[in-house]
Amino acid sequence: MNTIYLDNNATTKTDEEVVKAMMPYLLDNYGNPSSIYKLGRENRKVVEESREKIAEILNCKPDEIYFTSGGSESDNTAIRGIAYSYKNKGNHIITSKIEHPAVLETCKQLEKEGFEVSYISVGENGIINLEELKNAIKPTSTLITIMFANNEIGTIQPIEEIGKIAKEHNIIFHTDSVQAIGSVEIDVEKLNIDSLSLSAHKFYGPKGIGVLYVKKGIKFNKFINGGHQEKNKRAGTENVAGIVGLSKAMELAYRDLEEHNKKIKELRDYYVSQVKEKIPYIKINGDMEKRLPGNSNISFRFIEGESLLLNLDLKGICASSGSACTSGSLDPSHVLLAIGLPHEIAHGSLRISIGKYNTKEEIDYVVESLVEIVGRLREMSPLWEKFIEEENK
Repeated sequence: MNTIYLDNNATTKTDEEVVKAMMPYLLDNYGNPSSIYKLGRENRKVVEESREKIAEILNCKPDEIYFTSGGSESDNTAIRGIAYSYKNKGNHIITSKIEHPAVLETCKQLEKEGFEVSYISVGENGIINLEELKNAIKPTSTLITIMFANNEIGTIQPIEEIGKIAKEHNIIFHTDSVQAIGSVEIDVEKLNIDSLSLSAHKFYGPKGIGVLYVKKGIKFNKFINGGHQEKNKRAGTENVAGIVGLSKAMELAYRDLEEHNKKIKELRDYYVSQVKEKIPYIKINGDMEKRLPGNSNISFRFIEGESLLLNLDLKGICASSGSACTSGSLDPSHVLLAIGLPHEIAHGSLRISIGKYNTKEEIDYVVESLVEIVGRLREMSPLWEKFIEEENK
């Protein structure tokens, strides 16, 4: 049985071109970039060339790019680093209720350390209320951190408008762009983004490597102590192979962006239309227009998401019921609760995230499997039985 992988919001398969670009730095060009001998100097050059390539894509300066281990480290470094650097000015942070745990848990920890955090709500479509954001601003506000695109329901936030609001009030704006990079054009100057997080494994790059962009002039405390790498902001020997892989993956993603998005959006829309046609009593979660092209999040009433996932797995289908980082929890998704779903419907959600390697034949098989599995699970559900009795009265 071949595996059908439909969890690309969690992680993606590493592109063969990316692996090919990385291999020399895993086998032969293994020098430490901080060393002064030739093997080290050559790798330092490669690291800086990669930094320049990433900066060009984001429209920022190379010395505003810091390499990290991934999105969670970048989020932690940005939020904690900026919050503490500007504590003398104020201690108020604004975020949203649907952020990734890397942001929410960092904010909760900062609250324990004396910071004040406002959590902006979202509408049923998963998009924040800009008026609520404006009303949350205080004289002590120093940081707004709101994600570019949501990892569970795929909704894209009005980033340019948020950036303008932050700029008008002289507040630093950080955005977790982990899900958006590789799917959306991002110009940090045009969008008034002061700080941005990204992670290579979300756009067909390797795991364990990410970027933190911080606009020049903005202060932030370093997160890891030790050596003087990354302009004395992030200690640790540079992951040369990972950095090369990240820059190559970004290059490929933005080279093929239009073609890639068109293909996976067509597959996503086909999947959604087939599910709507063949399975009753479902709810599509999140805005269908302002959304990542490959993301679909659907709640199937009267069943439990974990049972759905296990049955799909038996058929060789990889999907998700929410964030990969919280899949061990029995609690319903905080994102689905934030958009107003009751617990019993939120528990029956399925996230399908389509990538560039998926095919229409795979989608047909997934829909066929869902029809069978949902039907069988509903027949076993006392809630379904009660509902049908009420419907037939």
